[in-house]
Amino acid sequence: MESEAILAARDDALALFRAGVAAADPYLAVKDCLSADRDRLAIRLDINDPGRQRLGKWPKIHLIAFGKAACAMARAAEEILPEPLWAGRGIAVTNYENVAVLNRSDVFGAGHPLPDAAGLDAARRIAEKAGRTKAGELVLTLVSGGGSALIPCPVESVSLTDKCEVTGFLLASGATIDEVNCVRKHLSQLKGGGLAKLAAPADLHALILSDVLGDDPSAIASGPTVPDPSTFEEAIRILRARHIWERLPGTVRAYLQNGARGQAPETPKPDDPVFEKTGHTLIGSNAISLKAAAQTAEQLGYRTVIYSDHLCGIARNAAEQWVKTIAANGQIRQPTAYLAGGETTVRLTGNGRGGRNQEMALAFALAAEKHGLDADWVFLSGGTDGRDGPTDAAGGRVDAGSPARMRAQGIEPEALLDNNDSYHALQTSGDLLFTGATGTNVADLQILLIRPKT
Repeated sequence: MESEAILAARDDALALFRAGVAAADPYLAVKDCLSADRDRLAIRLDINDPGRQRLGKWPKIHLIAFGKAACAMARAAEEILPEPLWAGRGIAVTNYENVAVLNRSDVFGAGHPLPDAAGLDAARRIAEKAGRTKAGELVLTLVSGGGSALIPCPVESVSLTDKCEVTGFLLASGATIDEVNCVRKHLSQLKGGGLAKLAAPADLHALILSDVLGDDPSAIASGPTVPDPSTFEEAIRILRARHIWERLPGTVRAYLQNGARGQAPETPKPDDPVFEKTGHTLIGSNAISLKAAAQTAEQLGYRTVIYSDHLCGIARNAAEQWVKTIAANGQIRQPTAYLAGGETTVRLTGNGRGGRNQEMALAFALAAEKHGLDADWVFLSGGTDGRDGPTDAAGGRVDAGSPARMRAQGIEPEALLDNNDSYHALQTSGDLLFTGATGTNVADLQILLIRPKT
């Protein structure tokens, strides 16, 4: 049976995670950035500087929202934008779990993390709406994490099935999110500045909730409203370096090769005229959520250390390195919260079920056992969107007793980790983290609460 101290720490870890998620509330973030009177709209350009604004008397405003926070963001915009300024109904595309009814926008549920036909239909509706805009009007675009999968709009010669196959190969190879985005942009009509290109010559402004470390707008939802510095040649190099080029559908190889030869249009670059009337505002990020979690930890009496604000790499490797770092620091003398934010990856070697956060939690528990982490500890790794990989869990929350609880149920956790079956391992020990869909997405949070052994 777990000690009262461990049970309390498990509750504290969840409280810190919830504080981080709350700090990324998309509805409030949009409310803070938009204000309007009867015929004028003010858009904040910097959430830390209320004086920096983009002001305009646009005769019509087109609302387009996509991502896991699309409905919450669009609801806030609907409450702010005066009815006479609306250019028809808005469009909001989100994952099925976050679908909600809106008053002035049509809502479309779509597949995530795997794109589906519903997302393709919604993406085409967005492309059609953007293409109907006129000079002097505004396209107000609300962007949040998950947009890459939710609005798939492949180039005409590539099918959605082929594009999904490419993404699957990349993810299974351990490709970084930047590498995945580079390839996806060069197979898409909307990503990599494609939406801005379709909307020109209208004005465009994007309010962006970042799920990407470093908050590079060209990486968030694969950057549909901003310039793309990557090239066809880079996409091909990535696919070759990951040893998947020869496995790609022929349509994909042919299109990328045509692009490298200048026979297919490149994604728009920073000097492209389509960006002369565009702008964006970062309204939420992993860094903001990490800060909120740290403040909550301090309120609960923990000494707080930011272990990493850019945690990446292979999930199980990152977990073991974290354990080794803490173990090397010597004896724990006071309750301490080590916090991290980031987005790791999983290298698929098995056919199990799980996600990067579940895999990291399981790997942490096994590494702590292996390296003899001599303290009372709880480790939580969770996706702020409430969904980790193709599962119903947000991640995992483990402690020193987790491996023993798994073995008591007749399973061997090391074997499940090797089979990428972290979901079932954590399920047997009661360590899955369930939050339900949160309506936001600012990547992942990791929380290690540790104190001297009682």
